[in-house]
Amino acid sequence: MNRRSFLRGAAGAGLAVGAGLPALCARLAAQTGRPNLSRVEARYYVKLPDREIECRLCPRLCRLGDKERGYCGVRENQGGVYYTLVYGKACSLNVDPIEKKPFFHVLPGTTALSMATAGCNVNCKFCQNWEISQVRAEQVEHFDLPPEAAAAKAVSAGCPSIAYTYSEPTVFFEYMYDTALQARRRGVRSLVVTGGHINPEPLADLLAVVDAVKVDLKGFTEGFYKAYVRGALKPVLEAIRTVAKSEAWLEIVYLVIPTLNDRPEDIREMARWVGNEAGADVPLHFSRFHPMYLMKNLPPTPLSTLEAARETALGQGLRFVYIGNVPGHEAESTYCPGCGQAVIKRVGYSIEAVRLKKGKCASCGTAIPGIWA
Repeated sequence: MNRRSFLRGAAGAGLAVGAGLPALCARLAAQTGRPNLSRVEARYYVKLPDREIECRLCPRLCRLGDKERGYCGVRENQGGVYYTLVYGKACSLNVDPIEKKPFFHVLPGTTALSMATAGCNVNCKFCQNWEISQVRAEQVEHFDLPPEAAAAKAVSAGCPSIAYTYSEPTVFFEYMYDTALQARRRGVRSLVVTGGHINPEPLADLLAVVDAVKVDLKGFTEGFYKAYVRGALKPVLEAIRTVAKSEAWLEIVYLVIPTLNDRPEDIREMARWVGNEAGADVPLHFSRFHPMYLMKNLPPTPLSTLEAARETALGQGLRFVYIGNVPGHEAESTYCPGCGQAVIKRVGYSIEAVRLKKGKCASCGTAIPGIWA
């Protein structure tokens, strides 16, 4: 088999979610031909001489010649026209508790139709969905789910929201945007779960059609982003500022990784920044790290580290600070900043009690910001 034949075989190979790369390697020689990818013109790019293009979707600004793909692996220059290869090509579709995203101030106790395509524009060494995020579209099994069908499926499944999640929804922007439009026409909300590595113009356009955004703030130094995310911190911070100023609801998750992004001074600086730039009412989730993907040499985050981080953030004036991936911990629940009563009692992904009346604490009447209906 020559190199060209091998590459054609690789392009046709499928990778079932959870099967891992060994399964892909075993099937490379068994399949040939281009799989059923989309050929929908991408948005946010400029044409350059000699059939080159420059992608303007994310801060990487990939400059690509003919037949080349962006860093995400799911957008391709074909003769000077840039195409998304995953429009309507879902590789994961599930009905999840909204608390799993996590959104704690959005429709508690409801479910979200959660969907993804292959691809990502960063490479986190601790990625929990690497089988679909760190591969090309050819390497993962997918199925046709156009925007109108996705919106209809949410309605039929009794889900009041659709979550664009698992991989990085920025890389399937056109698909997400059009699905959000279809969902809004049916009274279904759209929730974006993102790393925030997106340029201002597409983000502003997206915020006009979605209802809530959860940003994974993966660290608070450029050094951490460069070494462990292969991205940059500055555009993520700018994205958080932009969402905070919009009509969309914002929540932030900070995965606390032992020895890498858990320095108390960094946590304090980050919490202060969130309060100043996004607001004291933005929910901040400190999530427990578990070893996975390329980072299996570190232990799970000690509970004491998570609790100390939460106390630090509360000390900086943030009003809604949570601990995640520790089912049953009291910091999973939402407490009224006025009287201290639990207004939403959570255990894992389950809701045990909601003590809100029209978005206010049932005990003292303090407004609890969020999307409650």
